[in-house]
Amino acid sequence: MSARKFKVGVLGATGMVGQRFLTLLEDHPWYEVTLVAASPSSAGKTYAEAVKGRWAVGAAPPPRVAALTVKNASDVAAIAAEVDFVFCAVDMSKEETAKLEEDYARHETPVISNNSAHRHTPDVPMMLPEVNPEHAAIIEVQRRRLGTKRGFIAVKPNCSLQSYVPALHPLMDFGPKRVVVCTYQAISGAGKTFETWPEMVDNVIPFIKGEEEKSEREPLKIWGSIQGDAIVPTSRVQISAQCIRVPVSDGHMAAVFVELETKPSPEVIIERWKSFVGKPQQLELPSAPRPFLRYFDEENRPQTKLDRDAGGGMGVTIGRLRPDALYHYRFVALSHNTVRGAAGGAVLTAELLTKEGWLTPR
Repeated sequence: MSARKFKVGVLGATGMVGQRFLTLLEDHPWYEVTLVAASPSSAGKTYAEAVKGRWAVGAAPPPRVAALTVKNASDVAAIAAEVDFVFCAVDMSKEETAKLEEDYARHETPVISNNSAHRHTPDVPMMLPEVNPEHAAIIEVQRRRLGTKRGFIAVKPNCSLQSYVPALHPLMDFGPKRVVVCTYQAISGAGKTFETWPEMVDNVIPFIKGEEEKSEREPLKIWGSIQGDAIVPTSRVQISAQCIRVPVSDGHMAAVFVELETKPSPEVIIERWKSFVGKPQQLELPSAPRPFLRYFDEENRPQTKLDRDAGGGMGVTIGRLRPDALYHYRFVALSHNTVRGAAGGAVLTAELLTKEGWLTPR
């Protein structure tokens, strides 16, 4: 790794996930935010001016970032010349986002994306670093397609699955066959606060556009394998999901039902969770939570308000494992949707790719 800090740009820096990136990177030992970019309407303003009245993460923007002049995220060549890589959290159409991210990659600027545009591009790794770190190897294929030497795109999966996929992963050798999951998702997942979305106070909305499809489909790629020039999704697991918006500021909870090919005892499952160590923990990456998975014996845990910040918001908490009348087991799991599920997950992905030599300074 370079002795100097990487120069990092954040695209979509004025949105909620962009704001979260900036707070997480404020004192990062490897990365320094030297550039912020957003839509043309914010370009030319100082960052403090651009987010005035809509800063939603903590008390105030980090002082050094607040003074930066916001760039136009579409000025690819100019931005690419100033940074080593970018985090992307733009609010654009899927087609526009896909083109923008590929333009940066072709300008030899790696993109670590929070967006969904390239999640199912066959040679783009969709990474949950503790679960599928081996998928980074597909970057070689992607670079050949793009004609780049250092540019590439890596994405993180949707926030809705960041609790139950890690909880199921240590059980994969028992052969999960059918999974039913219902997620209870915080309003920050929509980029909202109670001040900006008063309709959510004392309310539950049983629909989140696109979430159920993502929750059912994305885990299959995460658990898939590299075959030739593509990551091929697994066909071993079937997932049925229902996603519900609930009046919670942060934190997505999942109620999970699972049928396995081989049924272990509850004690074995709990021990698997308690002892699981992923590659980020083995490599002692700066953002890696220790432990990654935590199981509560208490009947009323995890609770969103109490437990969403486990591991600095990067950990996953699990509880209420018990036999089920229709499936083998049921349990609940919780993750912080804008930390582990969004910006933090992308930062951890960047750390893994840096440690393994995929991300390098210019």
